[in-house]
Amino acid sequence: MSGEEERPEAPSLEKRVTQAGRHVGDRYVRIVRPIGSGLRGHGGRYVATEQTMVAAGRLGRAWNAGLRVLIGKRLHSEAEAEERVGVATGLPILASDNISSSAYATEEAMRVLALAGVGALALTMPIAIAVVFVLAIVVLSESRVIRAYPNGGGSYLVARENHGVIAGLVAASALLIDYVLTVAVSTAAGVAAISSFMPEIHPYRVPIGLALIALLVIGNLRGVREAGLLFAAPTYAYMLGMVGLLSIGLFRIATGDVPPAAVPPDPFDPAGTVPLTLLLVLRAFASGSVGLTGSEAIANGVPSFRRPETRNAVFTLVLMGTIFSVIFLGLTYLATTIGIRPDQNEIETVNSMITRSVVGAGSPLYLFVQVSTAIILLLAANTGFTGFPRLASVLANDRFMPRHFADVGSRLAFNFGIASLAVLAAVILAAFGGSVNALVPLYTIGVFLAFTLSQSGLVRRWWRLRNPGWRLSMVINSFGAAVTGTVLVVVAVTKFQLGAWMVLLLIPLLVALLYGIHRHYQTVQDALVLSGAEPRVPVFAAPVVIVPIARLDRAAMQALAFARSVSPNVKAVHISTSRASGDEFRRRWERLGTDIDVDVLESPYRSLVQPLLRYIDAIDKSDDRPITVVLAEFVPRHWWEWLLHSQTAFRLKANLLFRPNTIVIDVPYHFQDTADLSRG
Repeated sequence: MSGEEERPEAPSLEKRVTQAGRHVGDRYVRIVRPIGSGLRGHGGRYVATEQTMVAAGRLGRAWNAGLRVLIGKRLHSEAEAEERVGVATGLPILASDNISSSAYATEEAMRVLALAGVGALALTMPIAIAVVFVLAIVVLSESRVIRAYPNGGGSYLVARENHGVIAGLVAASALLIDYVLTVAVSTAAGVAAISSFMPEIHPYRVPIGLALIALLVIGNLRGVREAGLLFAAPTYAYMLGMVGLLSIGLFRIATGDVPPAAVPPDPFDPAGTVPLTLLLVLRAFASGSVGLTGSEAIANGVPSFRRPETRNAVFTLVLMGTIFSVIFLGLTYLATTIGIRPDQNEIETVNSMITRSVVGAGSPLYLFVQVSTAIILLLAANTGFTGFPRLASVLANDRFMPRHFADVGSRLAFNFGIASLAVLAAVILAAFGGSVNALVPLYTIGVFLAFTLSQSGLVRRWWRLRNPGWRLSMVINSFGAAVTGTVLVVVAVTKFQLGAWMVLLLIPLLVALLYGIHRHYQTVQDALVLSGAEPRVPVFAAPVVIVPIARLDRAAMQALAFARSVSPNVKAVHISTSRASGDEFRRRWERLGTDIDVDVLESPYRSLVQPLLRYIDAIDKSDDRPITVVLAEFVPRHWWEWLLHSQTAFRLKANLLFRPNTIVIDVPYHFQDTADLSRG
């Protein structure tokens, strides 16, 4: 052999064993792979099977069993295609927010008009027609978004590609806020529907709402397809109940049997408290425009549909708009014809009073309508749970949000986005006391801002590309941008003092945050990217290794042995609280008979971490080589025993985490470690 030291063989999952054959001189090589590792494959390419996810400890197995019960078993990445939905399940998943808003959109407009007296309620129907007209424009315009951007992303991608990064972030911020409010408002409206026939739960609407948000989290963590199957029945039950209610109510009115209006528990003043002005009418229109929320979710979630994604998404969008319009106009007509007045304290909803007037409070249809309404309003929050995590994942992939939002969980759902949305919505719900009337002024601004940016962005796209049919598309989206922009101004002006100012202030702050995150990721990429055509692995000199030693025991011996295997430049350091204890440690060290030098630092103020950090700083200034700190850490047998130890190593790791030119190596010592520390 030459003077070069023989390089040790790299570890491998495959062991080659030479064995004798049947005949003299025969030899063959048998490849032995580890059994029970959960890894499948050979030749350096392996696949982690489900066996690798099995927890070893009792606590870990119990945790995994609980997750399996709550959200189901893990899904393979190839099962993503099976998680997609068709029109039948896509409608309750992505359109439940828009459809369910028909249950309270009429009431929100009436509550504003009622301030001017009973006579002003006659304007509810014209306002409802105006809202449906705007929805028709939005549906037509959003269908163009789906065709132009079939990969999802909706308003964010449209605005970013056609108006620039800042406009895209404005649209994304507006939608993220709107999704959070969707969950809060839908949950509050669902609890209000329940309290209409169970008024005794009205004081507990906030804790009930929080519990329902938790249930929605579990349902969405189970995956898109199972969430659709879970939410499909209540959505179709609500539609069936509304069809039955509208049919009976319209039939009674057509035959001259107009039912008497149910009296609310706390009606508004019949004479009114404010004059009927144009601003009040515009404010009522802005409140009724909550019926337009959720209509952008389908364009954002096109990838959730089965193939052909575009056709299924457009059909679902048109179906959603049609269903909402029929129910919304029908309920508004019944309310104004019968003479329903809204309840001032939100104890009973207008929907409940309409149903009570038409079929009676004790009828089975009344209970069916109220229960189905309550359930779909609660499940309408699922639109937020579908849209927010998906949009957040798109932003994360574009490096505008933390990368955790792009991580896919065991059920192919964006778990981090779902959990974050739930926390934000729960905080808002609690902050506003679970009141729909208090939350609605914050609503709809984000969605109309996103609509306007996406429609105007498509106008620029058609003008730039000029593909077949661009003139018609440009006219449609230009008109849509003008309509949604006008509604945006009306909503912002009329709701500004009622709370809309918070959303208008929050949007630029969120844009600045997203842009700052992107700048950070860009800086990190510039610092980490490899330069040159053929990058090579650098060769470093042996580092300076520092081993903090609290006492001489087996854990310390193991750490010293490992440090000496890393570099010949090893220095041990001991922090003592008195001269006597320091001298005693040095005497024990000398009896150890090792060639590793030790420095003893006396800390009369009894601090351990800070003197050690100053010691490392001093070593770093005197040597330009990287500093490696090897920490000996004793690991108890049980997790609860961890609380009985001082965790000095943990505190040192936390303090050294952000220190430059420093490598921290943790050498854990377990009870079962039986390594012979005398070797080497």
